[in-house]
Amino acid sequence: MEKIRIVIADDQTLLRDGLQTIINLEEDMEVVGVAENGEEAYSLVATCQPTLVLMDIRMPGANGLEATRMILDNYPDTMVVMLTTFAEEEYIVDSLAHGACGFLLKDMPGDKLIQAIRDAASGHLLMPNIVARKLAARISHLTAGSSRTISSPRMREQGISFTEREKHIILLMLQGKNNKEISRALFMSEGTVKNYVSIIYHKIGIKDRSKAVLFLKELFEES
Repeated sequence: MEKIRIVIADDQTLLRDGLQTIINLEEDMEVVGVAENGEEAYSLVATCQPTLVLMDIRMPGANGLEATRMILDNYPDTMVVMLTTFAEEEYIVDSLAHGACGFLLKDMPGDKLIQAIRDAASGHLLMPNIVARKLAARISHLTAGSSRTISSPRMREQGISFTEREKHIILLMLQGKNNKEISRALFMSEGTVKNYVSIIYHKIGIKDRSKAVLFLKELFEES
C-alpha cells in the first residue's frame, strides 16, 4: 500500500506536533516533513516530494498563499490543503485561484481531519460548510460586478452569472477539453482550472461533468 506522504506547514509548534502525532497513527499516511513558514514548506516539497501539504494561511515570511503559488508553479502534482481558523473570503478565493485543493478548519475533530486528508488525496475538493458559504458570498460579489456576462432568461431566473475567466473555461469544456488541456490553453495550473470548474459546478448546482456540459451548452445556446 502506497502511503499518503504529508508535509505540515504551520508556525505553531503545538499544532504541528499534534497533527504529526495524529497522522502518523494511520497506516496509510505519514508525515515526511514539518515547516514553520512558507520557504521551509517549499524546500521540503522539493526534497521530500510529498503527496500533500497541509498549509497554514498566515505564517511569517512567505505566507501560505505565496508558498502555495511557488509549490504548484514548480511541483503541480503536489496537492495543497489550506489550514485555517477563520473563513475570510479573500483568502478563500486567492487560495483556490492559486490552485489549493481545499480548506481544513484547525479545530475539526481528528477522525474527520484524517478522512478529509484521504478525500483530498483522492482528488476531492475540501470545502467545510462555513467556508462554502463565504465562497458563495464572494462569488456573488465578484460576478455582480462583471459587465460582460452571458445572459439568458433561465440564467436570469436562476441568478446564474459567470466571470470572463469562467466563460473561457466553459467554452473549452464545451469543446470537450479536459482540465489538463484547458490549463495548457489558458496557461494556468491544472489545480487552478480544477478549482474554477468546481466553482462553475457550484453555480449551476451540478457536479457531474457530462451533465454540467449539457446544461451549460443549453444555457449558452439560449444566450
